[in-house]
Amino acid sequence: MPGRASVVESLSIRVTGLVQGVGFRPTVWRLAHEEGLAGFVLNDGAGVLIEATGPSEAISRFCQRLRDEAPPLARIENIDTTSSAAPMPPASGFVIKRSIENQVATGIVPDAAACPACIQECFDVGDRRHNYAFTNCTHCGPRLSIVTAVPYDRAATTMAAFAMCADCAQEYEDPANRRFHAQPNACPICGPRVWLECPHGARDAGDPIEECARLIADGQIMAVKGIGGFHLACDASNEQAVNGLRRRKDRDDKPLALMVRDFEMARSLADIDDSEWQILRDIAAPIVLVRRRDDALLANGVAPGHHRIGIMLPYTPLHHLLLAKISRPLVMTSGNVSDEPQCTSNADARKRLAAIADGWLMHDRDIANRLDDSVVRIDHHGPTLLRRARGFAPAPIQLAPGFRYSPAALAFGAELKATFCLARNGTATISQHLGDLEEPATCDDYRKTLELYRRLYDFTPEVIAVDKHPDYASHRWGVALANELGVPLLSVQHHHAHLAAALAEHGIDRDCDNALGIVLDGTGLGDDGTIWGGEFLLGGYRSFRRVAHMEPIGLPGGVAAVREPWRNTFAHLRAAAASGDIDLEHPALSWLSRKPIKTIEQMLVQGINTPLASSAGRLFDAVAGALDLCRDRQTFEGQAAMSLETLAVSEIAHAAPYPFDVGTGNPAVASFGPMWNPLLHDLELGVSRHLIAARFHHTLIDAVVQTVMEIGRRDHLALVALSGGVFQNSLLLDGIGTSLEERGLRVLRHRQVPCNDGGVSLGQAAVAMANI
Repeated sequence: MPGRASVVESLSIRVTGLVQGVGFRPTVWRLAHEEGLAGFVLNDGAGVLIEATGPSEAISRFCQRLRDEAPPLARIENIDTTSSAAPMPPASGFVIKRSIENQVATGIVPDAAACPACIQECFDVGDRRHNYAFTNCTHCGPRLSIVTAVPYDRAATTMAAFAMCADCAQEYEDPANRRFHAQPNACPICGPRVWLECPHGARDAGDPIEECARLIADGQIMAVKGIGGFHLACDASNEQAVNGLRRRKDRDDKPLALMVRDFEMARSLADIDDSEWQILRDIAAPIVLVRRRDDALLANGVAPGHHRIGIMLPYTPLHHLLLAKISRPLVMTSGNVSDEPQCTSNADARKRLAAIADGWLMHDRDIANRLDDSVVRIDHHGPTLLRRARGFAPAPIQLAPGFRYSPAALAFGAELKATFCLARNGTATISQHLGDLEEPATCDDYRKTLELYRRLYDFTPEVIAVDKHPDYASHRWGVALANELGVPLLSVQHHHAHLAAALAEHGIDRDCDNALGIVLDGTGLGDDGTIWGGEFLLGGYRSFRRVAHMEPIGLPGGVAAVREPWRNTFAHLRAAAASGDIDLEHPALSWLSRKPIKTIEQMLVQGINTPLASSAGRLFDAVAGALDLCRDRQTFEGQAAMSLETLAVSEIAHAAPYPFDVGTGNPAVASFGPMWNPLLHDLELGVSRHLIAARFHHTLIDAVVQTVMEIGRRDHLALVALSGGVFQNSLLLDGIGTSLEERGLRVLRHRQVPCNDGGVSLGQAAVAMANI
């Protein structure tokens, strides 16, 4: 019996998402040829448009393969199909049509780690790109770091200075080649070059990468130009080199990131599980925080007093070539003096790193946009993004459908861990981590990057959002731009923005009004003029009610109390003493006699430079000071809290909480005054600080959970969102989240954006769009 003839079908296929500049059209072309389809593919303002004609079975397979075999850098949101109004003749073949430039979507893809095929070419002695440090293709390499304008083509990148040779041009024009329209395409004949520069500008004549490896092995500190900025590199097993780097860089205690050659080297330093290894190998190639092995052959100065170390794999051909020539882990920390932006230009690196580096591994591909390394940690419920930069930004975040027709919003973010956010048509684009705006150089970088993004995305805001704190630089810039453009301005309360950020990244509906945000951080201006930071906010994007908070305690000296934990310790102890919970003459407090407590007492009594703060971050500082952790001075933000977490890890499974009190008022107030007497008693008895730290963690976990239960007795809770920088603490994140889930609540944890202030701009944008 003869077989039935196949039914010929013609479809228009619309693909949306990050599908331009990622090798998507060549993939479509290849799949269409393999399935015997006729038609075409092109880029337009909505994404990728495909017209395909062929047997219905082949069309069906083709549509499925579009998802299953998408290029590594593509991020498909939707594939929509409709019957084609103009079917292609089956014999006409399948072609890539040239896109109309002014219709091409202008989204930029994040930079991506070198793909296996490119690395194989680098190490293949028979390949024309053997040992070439800038090997890349459509599946990998620089993107945001080199783009200067739109549309995204070679002339609008820092590769414009390098004309392609005949071989590279042939690859670029061949749709069957993985370098088809790869804008950074280059080879040793036509592309950027690497050289080693010694002090005073002299260049080494040998193999620059091999000589750099030799100098590092000899204990030298080298400035290495990467994809998004310079790193300072040294032998991570050499105590003298690591200590020298800390001294020169003025980085006393903050952990240093490591780069390791491969899995074997990584697992010799840390206990790495499958999920951590998968993130390490991801195309984003972030720094991953992993548990350090006790027998790791690392200098003590790499991460003093921390149970985790930050590890990343080589993510550029240059890094692969360097690590192949040295058999030890390298410190790879940002190329700057502490708190300043990472150097990006050769001239800047020569100037600013002259007192730090013993030499410079330079190249002549300019960096248009600074990109710090992203930082990720794997928790019980998946990856937690702590810094969103290289490899993640500026990938878009899809908002709930209700935001699709909201006005275009520009949000300026916070003062620390600054980012900004462009949001329109239901999509939010958050900048890379830009640093702290307390630094003038960071302010300049922020404003330059914002102008670039506005050009790249052809973005004119219809509403502008800023943090409510009038002294933040980002607040002032937002006010000025709103006045210039004549658009509405919204000042968004800091912790409301945190709540909204958590809701937005999880696609929570625009009309949600009964989400409970537990926002724990160090500081943020509250609606009552005090400093907030231990907040329970019930509401949604449009509004909130402060239904509970931690007990406000004075911050003697203001900013000085943030730097010096002992001030917080005394302020909390004094509040507990006033309530009759402790005696300030307790034997465990003898160290107070060496502090100017009479002056601090006077400041607290008279309210002199002593703002009230309901801050979870400052509670951590107070307990750390009592345990003599960073008591006199913190050398970086969050040091005391990180030290407490490290101490607690070994005893967290065995510890019981200290007493606390959660009032029944409205708002409810959580007081930790009852904790102090038994905590001081433990100190007097010589109880392990590890156990005391663990007991404190359980105290805070239980207090938060009990507060939520108290709120739940009065108000219906649809879900609970955990946000704020204190939730960078994995013990708290897992402890609070799991306890609430066990009580039947839906819990949102940050995944796509940081829980710290790096996510605030997303929340501000969502609040603005929901309120206009």
